[in-house]
Amino acid sequence: MGILLFSMQPVELAQEVGDETVEKSLSIFELILSGGLAGQVIIGALALMLAFAIYIYFERLFAIREALKVIPDFMSQIRDFVASGKIEAATLRCAQLDSPVSRLISTGISRIGRPLDDINTAIENAGRLEVYKLEKNVATLATISGVAPMIGFLGTVIGMILSIFEIANSGGQIDIKLLADGLYTAMTTTVAGLIVGIIGYMAHNHLVVKTSKVIHQMEANSVAFLDLLNEPA
Repeated sequence: MGILLFSMQPVELAQEVGDETVEKSLSIFELILSGGLAGQVIIGALALMLAFAIYIYFERLFAIREALKVIPDFMSQIRDFVASGKIEAATLRCAQLDSPVSRLISTGISRIGRPLDDINTAIENAGRLEVYKLEKNVATLATISGVAPMIGFLGTVIGMILSIFEIANSGGQIDIKLLADGLYTAMTTTVAGLIVGIIGYMAHNHLVVKTSKVIHQMEANSVAFLDLLNEPA
């Protein structure tokens, strides 16, 4: 009995060692490298799109934050300058601030003396230009959020086609490892595309919300300026 127990121990150890050798770590980098040229090209394209989306997001975010910076008593200063007839001083104050709001007010100040409708039209046109500047490249984020998942699905379809092609040429003997590796590679492009799409979608929506705040700020100050011109002398 003792000899039997002794002889069974190496078998159990070998099984444990065997179990350890069966374990396989899943590395995304290895999956990308094993995905073939098509998979690598698609992953590379998605990586470039992600980098471009991140650049656009932070560049626009900093620009919008600068646009939101308005001195609390700015309109009070403009009101005092205009009321006292100091048009040049009011224009200079707008130039010193250099923000979308100040540029709109400067446009209105430069047309003081004209009919109020002309001033309002000039401010609206200037506002459209400012909004266009704020929304620069933001639409690209929307494009990336929509295109990236489709590119990922394209990689999945290509991976599946290649896997089926290999199986068809295997002579009727299906290699499970080959099929699994092909599926891993195909799903990798899908995951990458969805990640890039989600990041692009969230970045786009966040910038839209921030831009809306600037637009509201411009509209509020424009109305305040027009009310100032409507005040009786």
